Amino acid sequence: MNTKRYIFKLLLYTFIMIFISKVMYPQSDISWVSGKVVDKKDTPIELANIAIVGEIGGTTTDKSGKYKLQVPSNKEIVLAATYVGYAVKRVKVKLKSGESKVLNIRLESISTDLPGFEVKDEQLRTQSMVRLNPKDANLAPSLTEGVSDIIKTLPGVTSTNEMSSQYSVRGGNFDENLIYVNDIEIYRPFLVNSGQQEGLSFVNSSLVSSLLFSAGGFGVEYGDKMSSVLDVTYRTPDEFGGSFSASLLGAELDFGGTALNNRFTYLFGARYKSNSYLLNSLETQGEYKPEFMDIQSLFSYKLSDKWDLSFLGYYSRNKYKVIPSNRETDFGTFQEVIRFKVYFDGNETDRYDLYQGGLTLRFKPTKSTNLKFILSAFNTNESETYDIQGQYWIGQVETSLGSEEFGEAVQTQGIGTYLLHARNYFKARVISAEHKGTTIKENNVLKWGIRYQNQQIDDKLREWEMVDSAGYSIPNPSPNPGSANPDNPDFILKDFVSANNSLSTNRFVAYASSQWNIVTKNNSEITLTAGLRANYWDFNQEFLIAPRGNFSYKPAKNPDLVFRFATGIYYQTPFYREMRGLDGTINNNVKSQKSTHFILGGDYRFTTWNRPFIFTTEVYYKMLDNLIPYYVENLRIRYLTDQTAKGYAAGIDFKIYGEFVKGIDSWLSLSIMQTKEDIYDDFYYDYYNSDCEIIYPGITLNNSVTDSVLVEPGFIPRPTDQRVNFSIFFQDYIPNHPYLKMHLRLLFSTGLPFGAPDTERYAHTLRMPDYRRVDIGFSYQFINEGSSFKSGNPFKHFKNMWVSLEIFNLLQIYNTVSYVWIKDINNRQYAVPNYLTPRLLNIKLTAEF
Repeated sequence: MNTKRYIFKLLLYTFIMIFISKVMYPQSDISWVSGKVVDKKDTPIELANIAIVGEIGGTTTDKSGKYKLQVPSNKEIVLAATYVGYAVKRVKVKLKSGESKVLNIRLESISTDLPGFEVKDEQLRTQSMVRLNPKDANLAPSLTEGVSDIIKTLPGVTSTNEMSSQYSVRGGNFDENLIYVNDIEIYRPFLVNSGQQEGLSFVNSSLVSSLLFSAGGFGVEYGDKMSSVLDVTYRTPDEFGGSFSASLLGAELDFGGTALNNRFTYLFGARYKSNSYLLNSLETQGEYKPEFMDIQSLFSYKLSDKWDLSFLGYYSRNKYKVIPSNRETDFGTFQEVIRFKVYFDGNETDRYDLYQGGLTLRFKPTKSTNLKFILSAFNTNESETYDIQGQYWIGQVETSLGSEEFGEAVQTQGIGTYLLHARNYFKARVISAEHKGTTIKENNVLKWGIRYQNQQIDDKLREWEMVDSAGYSIPNPSPNPGSANPDNPDFILKDFVSANNSLSTNRFVAYASSQWNIVTKNNSEITLTAGLRANYWDFNQEFLIAPRGNFSYKPAKNPDLVFRFATGIYYQTPFYREMRGLDGTINNNVKSQKSTHFILGGDYRFTTWNRPFIFTTEVYYKMLDNLIPYYVENLRIRYLTDQTAKGYAAGIDFKIYGEFVKGIDSWLSLSIMQTKEDIYDDFYYDYYNSDCEIIYPGITLNNSVTDSVLVEPGFIPRPTDQRVNFSIFFQDYIPNHPYLKMHLRLLFSTGLPFGAPDTERYAHTLRMPDYRRVDIGFSYQFINEGSSFKSGNPFKHFKNMWVSLEIFNLLQIYNTVSYVWIKDINNRQYAVPNYLTPRLLNIKLTAEF
């Protein structure tokens, strides 16, 4: 019976569809368009979409790029051919009844505008630079801003904090990375000590036209940092347009255009971010009130054919306030679970106001010579204030599955109270004047530049911590803790720092480099670059000269293969953070840190599955000297300015980039690295008892010292020593629906070294757990350049519009960013992990007009 009903319904449905097709499209009114869709190399494009603008339906091309589409007759229509990574092609067609027409279509690649590591960018292949795609930064799922999250997927780059835009490169720290926007050096806030406080980074991905990144071996035209450089160029609009986006994490708006017969261009961007949704997912519960906003503008005016003037302006206001209430953290092993509870009183209020501007006058006397004169200024006004009391309890949790108290705390191991206080105020002003020039001859590129910089710092620091356990302060000067009449009623703060520093210094920089492009007799190509960079700092009367060079070779027999070698000296002159010790005092004898780079690498272009790929590898060794040792607390770098060290960083990077899915770019990166340092003149003693055992206070029973041995620790892991780092940035789409896309970002890094507080640097050899994270985003573009709307439809003003669903921390892995150290009643010290964000969802709407 059910089978008969099914057959009847099927026949009825078929009859209705045939009837509708005959009525709506009589045979005499039907025409056909067929043909082939290819790229500019005449390579067939599979799964390209062919549709009539303004109507539902269409068809897709087969493996040979061929298609066939039924169209109405005696009516002018517009056919649109679309494919991911290519510009929309529109063709007007009008056919007679029953007519068939062959229409071949060639699509032009828009390379999504600058494909990641541009496979065809021959100039960059000879240097230690890679080009990134700004559009990938806008599409990738991100808790911060997209540019830094894309950089974190590159080989040699690591980050273990998704709430921060900071990253480490080949064993360096956050302070060792250069960022330029339109030739102006960018600075970050100084008092930020956690990802929750950081706010917005400078680079606005919606304004970017070009992204260049180097993980080492960069030229003398870039400044005095030891690890990496990010060179950003904002776009110059040629017509009015812009975009906006809104999500659970904030909103953005940008627009730009031209005026005065295209002699004047303007670009404007504004961003607002609120991390409340994000912060309320953390273990520390409370009332979070973060507000981060910034405004950027770029104005350009063409004075004449040879002169033009531009101004880049930036203002950022980052406010962070939290009133914590409580926290509960479980940690330990499966057999021994420890629970840490804290109840808070007080609050924290931080504010960072940053201003930055740059005026650039460009003169182009000839087509081959470009001269720039740049005036820039940076000003920051920061405050960090908090009074927070935490009353904590630590105990053991029942882990026996058969127990009625399973999962409950059954044994108290410690109670106490701590009080944190800070009144920190920081002001800095940096004014720079520089000239840089470039001249290009037939086989030679000459670059030069000079720069003067004045730096003024005003730092007021006052912070302390008091710990009270079992009714008395730690440390306690009284010989009788708990006594009703202690010998000395005064207590000692566990940590106390107070300083008031003012600093005014001047720096002078000059550089020059020359690049020769040589073609050998057998048509092989050689590129040789050599340059010098000189630096003088009046604070310590230090004059430094740093030579740098680059060599590349492209064999004529295999032009898809390029070999590179880069070397050079990279000095990092202290700015301020590296000069201030843990006690707040300034080290007047501080010297510039030094890194000597040796980088050997190459890339190979190949085609597989009829798609382009590029494989890149680099092996490097960095010889480090005059290092200032440090340790890291979340995002705060604590420099040990009274110590110096030597060290090294060595590793190998791999990267494969290409169209794993046709027409859309993805890449995989793998890095293996080791970095260590040897602090000068550090040592300790091992004490032995009469049983020839090393004495460990509180552990060994025989503590009678009979012998001692001097131990020099030698090389120890640096705080950024991550042995293995693996990352994926992968994009995909539904074959017949290319506007439905997926973007995935995977990060894996082995654990970082750390150590207990109030211990020497050589003891920081413990390891955090591995950092593992997967973020995924799904986007659907429901308006594109091929869309057609009626005159009254408000959506007709938009070029593109899509909605995204982002899932952060897809696998719900709780990564550790730092530790809180607590002692129990037996003086046993526990490292309580501070976990990062859990799984979160975000919905985002983006539109371009």
